[in-house]
Amino acid sequence: MSRTSPVFEIRIICAPDDTDRIRAALAKAFTVGPARQYPTRTPGRVRLYLTATHRTTDQ
Repeated sequence: MSRTSPVFEIRIICAPDDTDRIRAALAKAFTVGPARQYPTRTPGRVRLYLTATHRTTDQ
């Protein structure tokens, strides 16, 4: 039986200019799906949501 990593959701609130850098950093640390981006109640900020799993040693 193969063992899979649990899936979890990452939410980050950041400045719009930081989204590409944050996505790239998370993609290095985890296996991530496409990012979803939404506005925040605070002007000038965005919410990023990514579904992720822990990387295995063979990835």
